[in-house]
Amino acid sequence: MKSHLGRRPFSAMELHTLSHGYIYGDHRLPREQPKHWHFWLPLIAYYTGAYSDEIGHLQLTDIVTHDGIACFNFHTHGKIKPRMVPVHKALFEAGLTDYIALLEQQNETRLLFDLPSKSGRYSEKVRIWFSGEGERAGYLQKCDIPTVDQLGMKTAMSSLRLNFEQQIRIFALQANSKDAFNYLMGFIDYSEETFTNTELLNCVLQQLRNINPHIHWKRFTARLSA
Repeated sequence: MKSHLGRRPFSAMELHTLSHGYIYGDHRLPREQPKHWHFWLPLIAYYTGAYSDEIGHLQLTDIVTHDGIACFNFHTHGKIKPRMVPVHKALFEAGLTDYIALLEQQNETRLLFDLPSKSGRYSEKVRIWFSGEGERAGYLQKCDIPTVDQLGMKTAMSSLRLNFEQQIRIFALQANSKDAFNYLMGFIDYSEETFTNTELLNCVLQQLRNINPHIHWKRFTARLSA
């Protein structure tokens, strides 16, 4: 697995903790200022392997149907290749269709419309919310997950990409398609611009483990109004 700045994937227990934290529960924290992107971004990161900046850039028009399969069209990261990543069924089960309907009703064009950018990038705001900064605790700290472990390895939002990589590597090799792995990760090891077998990509991706089948965006919005 390719390391990223000394980071490691989350353990199975840490994934469980993150996906059962207050964002995905029934009660919001005192003085919390919840945003829709707080709910969606970690989920999309886990189920697509995309970086937070890629996810922040997604337009509603970047959710496309390709060969009958709903996909995210990622094409905004300079270091990894554009790619069509099938939408995992867990995201639909979490209310993605309902959320998109609300955005269309409100004439929003960007999927995570309430995630602000800084100098054209979304990752800085994500980093502060997820990992904290100075005395400000992030979602990790509020879930009692350290940002640095005893071996000095870090966890951050991009750790979810490493969890994606771990699983996709196995499922793609089981499907006898290293190309599918390299394409879904956006690695230059896959030299073609497109991947013609979307059904194979979808078969590989849908095997990603559902980390919390009880998550739903409407539950989150009910929590907002509590």
